[in-house]
Amino acid sequence: MRISPPPHRVVARFCAQSLEECAKVSSVVALNEANIRKWAPLLVLIAVCVGFGLINPNFLSIRNFARIGVLAAPALLVAIGVTFIIIMGSIDLSMEGVVTFCAVIFATIFRALGGTMFEGWLGILAALAVGVLAGLITGIAHVKLRIPSFMASLSMGFVGAGAVVILSGGYRITIDDPVFRSLLTTRFIGMPLMVHFAIVMTAVAWFIQKHTVIGRNIYAVGGGEDLAKASGLNTERVRIIGFALAGLFYALGSLLAVARVGIADGQSGSNLMFTSITAVVVGGTSLMGGTGGVLNTLVGVLIVSAIMNGMVVVGLPSYVQSGVLGAMVIVAVALSINRKTISLVK
Repeated sequence: MRISPPPHRVVARFCAQSLEECAKVSSVVALNEANIRKWAPLLVLIAVCVGFGLINPNFLSIRNFARIGVLAAPALLVAIGVTFIIIMGSIDLSMEGVVTFCAVIFATIFRALGGTMFEGWLGILAALAVGVLAGLITGIAHVKLRIPSFMASLSMGFVGAGAVVILSGGYRITIDDPVFRSLLTTRFIGMPLMVHFAIVMTAVAWFIQKHTVIGRNIYAVGGGEDLAKASGLNTERVRIIGFALAGLFYALGSLLAVARVGIADGQSGSNLMFTSITAVVVGGTSLMGGTGGVLNTLVGVLIVSAIMNGMVVVGLPSYVQSGVLGAMVIVAVALSINRKTISLVK
């Protein structure tokens, strides 16, 4: 004769099975949420392209994609620099001043040495050095003087903007060397050389992020600075290097900004602050730090550039474009912040 187990054991077994099923369901839900967050920016990019393409088929032409690439290339390099800062949990508002100053430094030296790439290439090195130096100063002011990163970087941006006026006297500096301007005028596989250069530098930034010690340390600082310190990491040095690395990419972006229009002046870095930070956040890099990366920023820049270009193609006025980008920032930040872990937004 078969003896049935006691009722309390049956109930316990049923509860254990129920808990196990609930755990499986919750893990599947969490996995689905993670996948949605991971692929949402790319799906948005596809939806934007399809939507504008349905409104105006010219949007999907190779010629228009080249326009988007030219618009996106300088902003992409600047946004990559911002990405390293935001991953650390900090913020950088110096890019417009630093980009403008690097552009004018390059153009001034380039013209002084003859105005050709044969001799003026030293201007490129000078611009890169200035970008790195500006990042170092910002990082040191932030770390050593305990100044909040947004305030230290904003001050550096003002310094750069003022130095531009002193250096250029408020005049435009024209660069008409055909070799340098070939970044815009020469095309390969339908795209200007500056687009290919931006892609190569994006690959370099991705390698730094994924396969170097400094890249891993930047994530460690953003993921939890106290824990990183407890593990023996020199977080102050990591932050300073991170700002210097951002300054290098700002300088690279300034070179493409000059190549795009052939002019260096006080407006060379205009609108890059809002565009770059918007692209980083829209791409899925959290303002809280520790998550996201260069590829997210690439998608974010393409989304912002495609929307800006698409609104021009369909004939929307500029104030509507600004409003759309502003709404994008609000939505992207709201989606990227876990409000359950934040009691008050300061």
